[in-house]
Amino acid sequence: MGVNLKDLILAKDIRLKDLSGKKIGIDAYNWTYQFLSTIRLRTGELLTDSKGRVTSHLIGIFNRTINLLREGIKPVYVWDGAPPPFKHKTLEERERIKQRAEEAFKKAETEEERRKYAQQISRLTEDMISDANKLLELMGVPYLNAPSEGEAQISHMVSRGDLWACASQDWDSLLFGSKILVRNLSISGKKKLPRTRIFRTINPQIILLDENLRRLGISREQLIIIGMLIGTDYCSGVRGFGPKKSLELVKKERTLDNVLKVVKWECEADPHKIFDWFLHPKVTDNYSLEWEEIDKEKLTKFLVDEHDFSLERVESQLKQISEENTKQTGLGKFLK
Repeated sequence: MGVNLKDLILAKDIRLKDLSGKKIGIDAYNWTYQFLSTIRLRTGELLTDSKGRVTSHLIGIFNRTINLLREGIKPVYVWDGAPPPFKHKTLEERERIKQRAEEAFKKAETEEERRKYAQQISRLTEDMISDANKLLELMGVPYLNAPSEGEAQISHMVSRGDLWACASQDWDSLLFGSKILVRNLSISGKKKLPRTRIFRTINPQIILLDENLRRLGISREQLIIIGMLIGTDYCSGVRGFGPKKSLELVKKERTLDNVLKVVKWECEADPHKIFDWFLHPKVTDNYSLEWEEIDKEKLTKFLVDEHDFSLERVESQLKQISEENTKQTGLGKFLK
């Protein structure tokens, strides 16, 4: 879930076409869990093929990737690797939450209740990731496995100039140092507000790290401390500290050691280890980014014959990418 910086960070609405020609790292776990949470039957169950294999994530990745390619965007999907040791407690708590949601789902009596709890019990398996990677290969889109956190790896690739931005709903990439964060890239359009009949427009947004740091009058190191006070994937934070109060304290105390003198750090994880992890996460330079042409024949066979997609819908999506546009969207010399 990551740190919540929305009350501090300014974002700018953009259009997908504004990102044409940009190489963007996709937080693959973040996106895939979004698709698993939202692409479901009315009963709350995941979509599956005739062999019982989950296809909700394949539907989301296929449709969204087609949209990105059509706009000339060059996506790279990056999967999480092994989490740092101090994240295990958070992962254990998430598993307990899922188990409680599973019990509640079994007892739910209404469709609304089933959907509510179903969205909390998504699990991503190795087979699902394997199918997703096969899909990406056939679409000519590169992917890689990060040694640890996907957002840390993407941020590193942005800092090297190999990618333009990180795309994620989480804010963590800013703490990891990504100069540009793109949000809402996978959920643009109309979105229904929970428990209402009201829809609001969701637009892609870009967040510029350096611009926000200057506006707030802080350094990236101080932004990390603010994130730690609010709560990250590695610690729930310090009780009573939200974004604004954390900003005030950090601007006054300046350093982590000074902040720790005036707050009660109750997390099991060592705050200095968390701080150092955001500054020096485990990443790799061992990757190659190459975009290829879509193998329409094999892709259609994979989706339609193997996973029961509608042939008409698959062909309709593929037709959105003309030969000329295909060459411009990461499938030819333009990307190299």
